[in-house]
Amino acid sequence: MEMKIAVVCANGKAGKLIVKEAADRGLDVTAVVRGENHSAALKVIEKDLFDLTAADLAGFDVVIDAFGAWTEETLPLHSTSLKHLCDLLSGTDTRLLVVGGAGSLYVNPEHTATVSEGAGFPDAFKPLAAAMAKALTELRSRSDVKWTYVSPAGDFQAEGERTGTYILGGEELTLNSRGESIISYADYAIAMIDEAVNGSHIQQRISVVRK
Repeated sequence: MEMKIAVVCANGKAGKLIVKEAADRGLDVTAVVRGENHSAALKVIEKDLFDLTAADLAGFDVVIDAFGAWTEETLPLHSTSLKHLCDLLSGTDTRLLVVGGAGSLYVNPEHTATVSEGAGFPDAFKPLAAAMAKALTELRSRSDVKWTYVSPAGDFQAEGERTGTYILGGEELTLNSRGESIISYADYAIAMIDEAVNGSHIQQRISVVRK
């Protein structure tokens, strides 16, 4: 039976590329959007994330959460939106894959220091990193949901090229052979759909970096 995937916030930069990757592989993908659908999905649920019901998401094998908020007043929505999706999927077999952040990746083996706490981390991004880290901490407490949190590399490039390859990492910031922490949205989308298909990291945070 064909895998059914829903991409929430499919009109965003990451969402659109994730939908395209799924569609290009011939997967059955539905875009969840607030307004008109601008993604490659042929099936659409036109609803705000917070208006979604359990019935809307019933029947999907995987729900991918591509929600993003950037302004100070909307940052708490990272937590509330994720909680809403978790509550809808609680106790079901539907997997929840989350487009995460890099700021919460650890930089030491003891997992006591994170990227966002480093001296070189830009002050402008600290509130966003903190909001996303809080959402991840809350997600980790959900044993009732088959979640996977996918952190990008530190330099997450919206317009970066699709190389078609990536390195899969875990909880720690992973550098490639050139000492870089970088990945394009397009290569990140490949990793996300690979995880959707394989489902091998239930209730884990993984990370990806360009090869």
